[in-house]
Amino acid sequence: MNDTIEETPEAAAETTRCGFVALIGTPNAGKSTLTNALVGTKVSIVSHKVQTTRALVRGIAIEGATQIVLVDTPGIFAPKRRLEKAMVRSAWSGAGDADAVVLLIDARAGLTEDVQAIIRGLADVKRPRAILLNKIDLVKRESLLELAAKVAELISFDRLFMVSALAGDGLKELRQWLAQLLPLGPWLYPEDQISDAPMRSLAAEITREKLFHRLHEELPYRSTVETDSWQERKDGSVRIEQTIFVERESQRKIVLGKSGETIKAISMAARKELTEIVEAPVHLFLFVKVRENWADDPARYREMGLEFPQE
Repeated sequence: MNDTIEETPEAAAETTRCGFVALIGTPNAGKSTLTNALVGTKVSIVSHKVQTTRALVRGIAIEGATQIVLVDTPGIFAPKRRLEKAMVRSAWSGAGDADAVVLLIDARAGLTEDVQAIIRGLADVKRPRAILLNKIDLVKRESLLELAAKVAELISFDRLFMVSALAGDGLKELRQWLAQLLPLGPWLYPEDQISDAPMRSLAAEITREKLFHRLHEELPYRSTVETDSWQERKDGSVRIEQTIFVERESQRKIVLGKSGETIKAISMAARKELTEIVEAPVHLFLFVKVRENWADDPARYREMGLEFPQE
């Protein structure tokens, strides 16, 4: 006779915790780096360019009996173009819907006008909140303490953390605080799942990251990548076809490069990282097409998980 008693979902809910944590801040504050560090692998693209995160990217971290769903939001700034307005709206939406909010501040840049504007906006977000001073390895301790005091004058918060997301310093304390803060309830995702973004979307983001890295300032932000097909083959490999969309023929020539050298380099870098992520050989085929005014097309916004601003 088997006396094992199976734990019901109701019983599990009494011992486990799960919730959403919005990471907000200005562009390049380190939100994507922090998300990847807490999850333990890449789920959000990182670039030296600002505004690489366009939609809400969710990474899933486990701390003890708590599942922490991290929402890496686009950087908040004063938007001018339609795409920028959609990104900022998406960021504030993520903050309002979360169980807790973590504001990242680049300790080197300090209290810029954009940071102060976010702090003013946070006053309307009635959620537990933490301030996270990032990149502390690049700033003297005296300056950090001075910055912390200035932030405390502007906003009340539950905790203040000083971390280096890139080096991993201070992250253990942050994880532990979030783990005990989030509400009791069953986990929303399987234990081995690291993101709720489909692999097709992650693959497109990785190629977009390599595009940024390779071209630096040569290509405007108004470029995007879409995964057209994802085929798992009988030999265990994966065949992926993607299209890079730009707005003008001159941009298409920049992406291709002389004798196709640039697109080959982008493809090699993306394929290498994708191979590590899917743990299988990857055959990546990239195409570059001109799609004029794609940033004014509502369908493109839906594909990026953004709401199309009418104004």
